[in-house]
Amino acid sequence: MQIRTLIPILIAFIACGAEPQFPDTPAARQFAAWLKAFNDSDPTVFQQFSGKNFPKRQGDSDQDREFRKKTGGFEFIKAEQSTELRFTGLVKERSSSQFARFVIEVEAMEPHLISNLGLRAIDNPNEPPAARMGESELLTALRAKLEQEVAADKFSGAVMVAKNGKPIYSAAFGLADREKKIPNKLDTKFRIGSMNKMFTATAILQLVQAGKLQLTDPLGKYLTDYPNKNVASKVTIHHLLTHTGGTGDFFGPQFDAHRQELRALKDYVTLYGKRDLAFEPGSRWEYSNYGFLLLGLIVEKVSGQDYYDYVRDHVFKPAGMSSTGSLPEDQNVPDRSIGYTKDGGVTLHPNTDTLPPRATSAGGGYSTVEDLLRFANALNGHQLLNEHYTDLLTTGKVEAGNGGKYAYGFGDNMQDGVRWFGHGGGAPGMNGDLKIFPQSGYVIAVLANMDPPSAGRISDFIAARLPVK
Repeated sequence: MQIRTLIPILIAFIACGAEPQFPDTPAARQFAAWLKAFNDSDPTVFQQFSGKNFPKRQGDSDQDREFRKKTGGFEFIKAEQSTELRFTGLVKERSSSQFARFVIEVEAMEPHLISNLGLRAIDNPNEPPAARMGESELLTALRAKLEQEVAADKFSGAVMVAKNGKPIYSAAFGLADREKKIPNKLDTKFRIGSMNKMFTATAILQLVQAGKLQLTDPLGKYLTDYPNKNVASKVTIHHLLTHTGGTGDFFGPQFDAHRQELRALKDYVTLYGKRDLAFEPGSRWEYSNYGFLLLGLIVEKVSGQDYYDYVRDHVFKPAGMSSTGSLPEDQNVPDRSIGYTKDGGVTLHPNTDTLPPRATSAGGGYSTVEDLLRFANALNGHQLLNEHYTDLLTTGKVEAGNGGKYAYGFGDNMQDGVRWFGHGGGAPGMNGDLKIFPQSGYVIAVLANMDPPSAGRISDFIAARLPVK
């Protein structure tokens, strides 16, 4: 999922037939109340609801209003899984044909406050599921899909599909700079959002493999001056790698207010380091960009190198990734595309005013589809880690709330009996996805300089149709 989201991961969704009913559980009742508040024409109703029922949520009232305007609100379609404290189902955007799957979790104690809420765009559930295709048939269908998406201005970026390390399809579409009419190319650098987490996790596992740290170590062993001693003593490297540490996020009003001050990894600790745990480490999964920010600082402490230098020397160079990096925004990066977003408006505009001065170990760097394939090949060929630690890196550890599992900086998913691992990334004006299929040897890399789910939609289209072998 992405790195920056509007309402934690909110995307889009309506109903047909008889009015669906909510189960009589605390989780379902909270979702029904959330939906009613979000759909209210008075935006203060939603703000008041969130403040009372979802206090852990970091949101922005202007973003909420724009998202409400963009979607037209949501309609509940049906329930899927329901327990007392967790409820999943389908919704649909009122202003479009986009469906999404929601997941809500609430606290066990009264008044059952919302602890986690996310929505993920999906294909129309009323349409028959995609059938597996032969390679030639798939590529024909992919070309038609891309032509359709590009014509509707829903995709601008680059796509690569590889088999056993070699590309079988690659193409670029749209403009890297709309004002100067510069086209996207296969070697265009796109901002990749949370995909950086794969590189950070690889760096941490390299240090574990070298015997320089242990996954069970608390973060305070390395960040000895960390301001909150409760966090420092309880949260382990394993917790940070799996988003189970309760370390929270850093996006929200506080980030927006101090965005230009966040020029180094340590600046985030200055801003957020006194904050206490959101929940007991290891008790549940909750996506934490801040947790991966801390992992970057641990890489620095253990290796003695600047984080950016370490991943350049120990991840990018060994993999042959010459077009991947995280140079500051005020430095010229040749062939880096401009991201275009509709966030806060109805027309596409550059995402410049949403970017921090520099990417972090949690995300925000840039890469190309060619370099992402090189990264996948280096992992599969055990050039970055030996076989044991590669498996440890990419094998799911905890349920991630969307039907898949989270490993160490990688998602680990099963679709129709076919396994893939990888990671996506998304924020205003950027979206990317890497899927690696270990059994069949396929790799999908898609990058876009547009809002999510522009790249994810293409990646999912390919993944659902790939040959099994």
